[in-house]
Amino acid sequence: MTSQDGRLRALVVEDEWPARNYLVELLEGSGLAEVVGAVGTADEARQALGAAPERVDLDVVFLDVQLAPAGGGVRAGSDTAADWGKDGLEIVRGLAAKPGAPLVVLATASREHALEAFELGVLDYLLKPFSEERVEQCLRRILERRPSKIGTPAPPQRIVARRKRNLIFLEADEVWAFEAAHRLTFVHTPHGTFDLDLSLSAIEASFGRRLTRVHRNWLVNPRFVKELEREGSETRLFVGAAVGQPGVHVPVSRERASELKDLLLTNATGLRRA
Repeated sequence: MTSQDGRLRALVVEDEWPARNYLVELLEGSGLAEVVGAVGTADEARQALGAAPERVDLDVVFLDVQLAPAGGGVRAGSDTAADWGKDGLEIVRGLAAKPGAPLVVLATASREHALEAFELGVLDYLLKPFSEERVEQCLRRILERRPSKIGTPAPPQRIVARRKRNLIFLEADEVWAFEAAHRLTFVHTPHGTFDLDLSLSAIEASFGRRLTRVHRNWLVNPRFVKELEREGSETRLFVGAAVGQPGVHVPVSRERASELKDLLLTNATGLRRA
């Protein structure tokens, strides 16, 4: 789907023409993207994406949330109009339901929809006013992810958690472990423990082999397992930055203990226990 010179093919959907033109300028100026379309209404976006966005020659859509619905020339009641909604988030929902569709980056002035956007699979969230550095960072993230469009989707690079009413954006590579307790899900990181709105099963499906299930209530990142502790018939892991530093003690189920020890030895030395 990329240009012949390797640049990302991008569609910009923004109803404020100064912001639209500026974002196009930043994308083209980065040397990493070719803007193949820039539209200003929800109807024009639906028309550009069509009823089969997985077959559109695009890598990424930069999309505002609040869009004017009129002006795109999509006939009311058509299949295309039925597939797509009236604003940016409804378009995101439509894309999320179509495997192989272009990646989505929300480019908007408000943080209000960040949590829902990331739950729908939005790759990044650009806040206005856009900066050259932030746009380039976003494009490089897409380029890193691009090969995964053939086959299994790449694991997420960021996680949206909660602290009271605040949204916390965490780097996925820094996560020590995920825990389910009291009908809630928690993420343990070097920066603290935060609430998540995802189940362990959903997290496990998203991260694949980057996480290991050690207990029905725990997923851990094997990279941060620093100690395997045994006391009687019980097995625990110490997961954190280093032994003697802050971290979390994780119970290991009896069914997983032997298999987990083999996995940790293999990752550490390349040797599997006989």
